[in-house]
Amino acid sequence: MTSSTPKETPGAKMIYLIKCRSTATREQLIAHWFANHMPPTIARMEHNREAGKLHATRYVATLFDPRADKPQAWDGMANLWYEEVPPPPPIPHGTEPTDTFQEIAEPYHPWATREYLAMDGALPLEPPTLDPPFPCTRSGFFKVTFLVSLQQGADRDALFAHWLDVHIPNVRQTMAAVGGFRYAVSHSLEPETEPYVGMAELYFANASGWARYRAHIRPDGMQEWVDAERLLIFNSGTEMVGIA
Repeated sequence: MTSSTPKETPGAKMIYLIKCRSTATREQLIAHWFANHMPPTIARMEHNREAGKLHATRYVATLFDPRADKPQAWDGMANLWYEEVPPPPPIPHGTEPTDTFQEIAEPYHPWATREYLAMDGALPLEPPTLDPPFPCTRSGFFKVTFLVSLQQGADRDALFAHWLDVHIPNVRQTMAAVGGFRYAVSHSLEPETEPYVGMAELYFANASGWARYRAHIRPDGMQEWVDAERLLIFNSGTEMVGIA
């Protein structure tokens, strides 16, 4: 199977996986994330930009839909794009909370990845006009996020090569056939120290597109490297946009 190489996003895509503490609710986590954590993060990045310091050029948070059938490993994630990997924090973020969101969320740490954009379909974005434009939310899509773990003893470089050269074309072709419109893959820059070797984000117009995708996708050999028992899949219908 051959196809054009996916577009590599310059710089680093930093991923922050977020889990709500057992003493709080998901609704509280979302409310304080949007109201009390995103605005100062946006302001700090703008300050760093004006000062000529390293700063995020984009900031998008995904809210994972809860599942009724089993506990969920993560409640959401923040993605921030930088020109280079920022220095790691001395301790996980939120170990010493600075806002209510960090009081509600478990401490979290950055995961450095390199992003490959395989399908560049546009996402809706209509910031408010009577209030500050960001943060804002967007919806009107059905997103599926895969967190991928490597089988014990498997070759990471071989997985990455297969993912780019074989699996991405397979997924992209299938998505095009069923109406999927956006597809991004993120490979860990330090896979030996991270719990996941990579992530895939697939966007469809609605849940029926995801159902058609599952019916049409064909195996291409990824199972040789991927630990199926530790593969995590999340559905989403909402993203919070801090820096577009």
